[in-house]
Amino acid sequence: MTTTPSDVDVVLPCLNEAKALPWVLERIPPGWRALVVDNGSTDGSAHIADALGATVVHEPRRGFGAACHAGLVAAAADVVCFCDCDASLDPSLLVPFVGEILNGEADLVLGRRRPQGRGAWPPHARAGNLALARMLRRRTGLRLHDLGPLRAARRKPLLDLDLTDRRSGYPLQMVVRAADAGWRITEHDVPYLPRTGASKVTGTWRGTWQAVRDMSRVLADGRAAR
Repeated sequence: MTTTPSDVDVVLPCLNEAKALPWVLERIPPGWRALVVDNGSTDGSAHIADALGATVVHEPRRGFGAACHAGLVAAAADVVCFCDCDASLDPSLLVPFVGEILNGEADLVLGRRRPQGRGAWPPHARAGNLALARMLRRRTGLRLHDLGPLRAARRKPLLDLDLTDRRSGYPLQMVVRAADAGWRITEHDVPYLPRTGASKVTGTWRGTWQAVRDMSRVLADGRAAR
């Protein structure tokens, strides 16, 4: 019988995800706290999250990294997880990730997205992710396949990484600085579903290019190595 670890906060960056929120929040493991970081939604996402029992954090500064970091700062649990709020990833998949952290088997656990069905991961977004994974390998030696948003680590060490990117480069900066700090980083396959609603980043070539540019800047910035 698998026991669900307790004392876990799940950071859910949110920008107009009213349709996806019920599906996502009902899959938060029992005993865990959902931190929905509202990043300026205009569709009532914050009210829906509050009504469904989530803790709502407001981050007026737009940007994926800004929302993620606001959630990390607001978290109180020993272990913090991150998950997209668009129903493309099931937060219940984080249970073994957290177990790996608590058992001392890894310091950062990442989900490698495996598309399920057509439309789950547009070709241009997948190509951009692959290019970044190769750049990351050259920069750190890590043989990762994905820089996806599903991940788990301990809160205090994450804060000690002193992450500064507040845009699309935040997830990559986390990995680069963790690698430079000697963290044990593991990666596990997770099903990746077609998202609910339109993507703010990878739904267009322009959004994907902006994300790749943000992440490339992180890799080129000497400060990423601290």
